[in-house]
Amino acid sequence: MTNKVNQEYNADQIQVLEGLDPVRKRPGMYIGSTSSRGLHHLVYEIVDNSIDEAMAGFCSEIDVIIGKDNTISVTDNGRGMPVDMHHKLKKSAVEVIHTVLHAGGKFGGGGYKVSGGLHGVGASVVNALSEWFIVEVKRNNKIYEIKFERGKKTSDLKVIGETDITGSKTIFKPDHLIFENLIYDYSILEHRLRELAFLNKGIKINLSDERNEEIKKISFHYEGGIKEFVSYLNKNRTTIHEKIIYGEQVNLKNSVEISLQYTDGYNDNVFTFANNINTHEGGVHLSGFKSALTRSVNDYARKKGILKEKDDNLNGEDIREGITAIISVKLEDPQFEGQTKTKLGNSEIRGIVESFTFSMVSDYLEENPIEAKVIIEKCQRAAKAREAARKARELTRRKGLLDGFTLPGKLADCSEKDPSLCEIYIVEGDSAGGSAKQGRNRATQAILPLRGKILNVEKSNFARIFNSTEIRAMITAFGCGIGDEFNIEKLRYHKIVIMTDADVDGAHISTLLLTFLFRYMRPLIDNGYIYIAQPPLYKVKKGKTEHYTYSDKELELLLADIGKTGISIQRYKGLGEMNPEQLWDTTMDPETRTMIKINIDDAIDADLTFSTLMGEKVEPRREFIEENAKYVTNLDF
Repeated sequence: MTNKVNQEYNADQIQVLEGLDPVRKRPGMYIGSTSSRGLHHLVYEIVDNSIDEAMAGFCSEIDVIIGKDNTISVTDNGRGMPVDMHHKLKKSAVEVIHTVLHAGGKFGGGGYKVSGGLHGVGASVVNALSEWFIVEVKRNNKIYEIKFERGKKTSDLKVIGETDITGSKTIFKPDHLIFENLIYDYSILEHRLRELAFLNKGIKINLSDERNEEIKKISFHYEGGIKEFVSYLNKNRTTIHEKIIYGEQVNLKNSVEISLQYTDGYNDNVFTFANNINTHEGGVHLSGFKSALTRSVNDYARKKGILKEKDDNLNGEDIREGITAIISVKLEDPQFEGQTKTKLGNSEIRGIVESFTFSMVSDYLEENPIEAKVIIEKCQRAAKAREAARKARELTRRKGLLDGFTLPGKLADCSEKDPSLCEIYIVEGDSAGGSAKQGRNRATQAILPLRGKILNVEKSNFARIFNSTEIRAMITAFGCGIGDEFNIEKLRYHKIVIMTDADVDGAHISTLLLTFLFRYMRPLIDNGYIYIAQPPLYKVKKGKTEHYTYSDKELELLLADIGKTGISIQRYKGLGEMNPEQLWDTTMDPETRTMIKINIDDAIDADLTFSTLMGEKVEPRREFIEENAKYVTNLDF
């Protein structure tokens, strides 16, 4: 029987949300989420408007200030927003910009030829999601001001002073009724603003944090643009040629800017942007770049006799090994697609990027024969390593170790066959592995014990990686392959949980595992399949009652609650100290456990961190440790 809530369904049931009401009703549709990510997105939307002024040639400096109560102020020295009346809407243009969705100079009105921002909703959405919002415009030798609260105008645009400069200033406070927390993370804003400064050469962006007595301030200004971006990314790597390959092509409808340099590493780090948006999923500009790079290197190698007639061409994977590259395109009407709308789809851009890349790289190789020889020799070494890895794969496959049916002997698999219901715990050592195997839910939880610390893939080529017993065990257990054979559809577990001891060694093992996953199975992270288990640090017993705490702070709070008399405290040094029941109750039971889901909001920052921590250079690692030592709360010796 149908449960009918209301027999009537007519025009009166149709709800009409006017003005900015839809934004407050469904904020996630406009800024992605109301979590920390959405909170920081508000700043990006306002800064993007100032960047548009810079791309149009009218703005040279932007100031971003985090105020004492987590307010945000963004000031630029552009032309100043229009303040004259909008003839159709009978409101000042600055009011229209901040109260009407999809209103602005980005939609074919001639305000901007090229603009940043993914959705074009900008200032009006930030206004709607702010407790209060103030706009100050310097234009026509006057200073204008207009105020809003939660998207509603509270004061008309009025003149509040005189000036001989131009520009716009926006100050807002995010709404506590909308966001889960209102605390801005300085480092998140720092990373994005640095990126914008690299992508828009010549512009100066200042970031200040006024929340503490000592004001924190940093400025970003790169006359070399993405050329300096590549240098920044390679600062902890050893490059194999000094001169960065760089080129820029600008025409009436679009521009292409490319910068690249080879390192002695084994991973390719190619980052693509369209109108300042990091296109994480790639797209046509990435396809054009890859194709042209492969063709130009092979053409040069054959022309110079480095590749003989009998030799096969070097493949794209070999040619990109160790490369760091930035591809930045700017176009009038970017078409984004893909799961997260960060894949560029404008078909005409592929040919433009491909033609430009081929010409740029070919010219560089011709003009720099010594560097060209070094680059091609590296590509040839990569090809040999790839061939060695292929033979190793074939050998293991013939032995039945990678055919998808013979799983690693030490794997205790689960009985469930639906990957979405299955999880695998990667644990270190036989002791922890034994407890985990006994304490698990055998239907849905698999256990894979590893012996010691796995290979540091940051310092190893693919052949050596594939010959590592522990890494091969993971590849086989996961079932989705690796490298050019990777297929996420074949993944056997939709939760891959790293479970290590809560000490320095455990943190090191976790970092090694994450480095491998980031470099060689990145889609597992992008799709949200990687987790880190959080085992307790302490067991506190009082009488017959046991409590588990996961940090020193939790322990302090617990002791303040239950008192310090008649208690015993056990500090866990390793998972092996817990019996199977304790491990299940604290770390593996879906009803009670705590896990961290690994995601990468900023792949560029993650790449830099992995190369710092796991790369060959010692000095950057020492500096990183010195800078971050103050944040360590638990350290075992």
